[in-house]
Amino acid sequence: MDKSPQQWIRPEVQAISAYPVPDPGRMIKLDAMENPYRWPEAMQQQWLELLREVPLNRYPDPTARELQPLLRETMGIPADQGLLLGNGSDEIIQMLALALGGEGRTVMAPEPGFVMYRMIAAFSGLNYCGVPLREDFSLDLEAMLAAIAAHDPAVIYLAYPNNPTGNLFDEAAMEAIIQAANGLVVVDEAYHAFAGRSFISRLGEFDNLVVMRTLSKLGLAGLRLGLLAGPQPWLSEIDKVRLPYNINALSQASASFALRNIAVFDEQTRTLREERAGLLQSMAALEGVQPFPSAANFILFRVAPGQATRIFESISAQGVLIKNMKASAGPLADCLRVTVGTPEENDAFLSALTQALAG
Repeated sequence: MDKSPQQWIRPEVQAISAYPVPDPGRMIKLDAMENPYRWPEAMQQQWLELLREVPLNRYPDPTARELQPLLRETMGIPADQGLLLGNGSDEIIQMLALALGGEGRTVMAPEPGFVMYRMIAAFSGLNYCGVPLREDFSLDLEAMLAAIAAHDPAVIYLAYPNNPTGNLFDEAAMEAIIQAANGLVVVDEAYHAFAGRSFISRLGEFDNLVVMRTLSKLGLAGLRLGLLAGPQPWLSEIDKVRLPYNINALSQASASFALRNIAVFDEQTRTLREERAGLLQSMAALEGVQPFPSAANFILFRVAPGQATRIFESISAQGVLIKNMKASAGPLADCLRVTVGTPEENDAFLSALTQALAG
């Protein structure tokens, strides 16, 4: 009898690759859209004192009753809307696949987009329909509406702003998609802290609209805390597939503490927005570099045809890790992506990029 994994692992799982996370070693890490700033020393000490009191012998609160009101207040979630928490937004995407999945069901998203929409659809046995963006990375509304009519997707993801392109989609086009969809439309606002725009105040206007967010980009990537806000009838059903105790006690206590000190993170994101503007200006001044406008904490940029991997490797050799989009064709052809870091990190990246271009 064949006892190999190939005999038993589902073909759609065998067909995909695991999500790659490179080891940065001692490199300056500008590849994962993280907040580069740590907490002030006094705040760290207060947090550590708080953690001493967390009862690790007990299961965590399954509904995070202390944390939820703080999230509602900080995120501006309307009082009449439901709230569901996940172990990062990745788990929420997985919950949505489990709750809305089924034979012949389809997940849809513009492309290029967040890779986990496609990956989770694949290993959940769902069809995936990626609708190409226009050359300027804007939504192709006509193509999206045609795909909705053809596939009647159970879930549509609209990242706002989009990853990896960094741009905000046209709000009227998004409204048209929400209205045309029979299934659920998820506006993914992972980078809301840097965007200045949001659909969260519009929850309740559409029966099928939910907004997904994460605290990772704000500066709490290590906590793995995401949230889904929207009409309670939707969230009550999705909550049935949530694993019990999915938000551990240390994450709940840490997130509650952080949100009580939200001014610290607001100041950090303000600084990063200023650094983003300066980094864009400096990159635009370099010959052979085309940076794209960004409403997130990263910048996508294009280099000369066929040079992306060489430039990526040169920058890496100089101790700075960015993201190689590894596309030789399509809208991401010859593109790289850099996270906005501290002034010192941004200077190191610009120096490495300049040297790589000269090489």
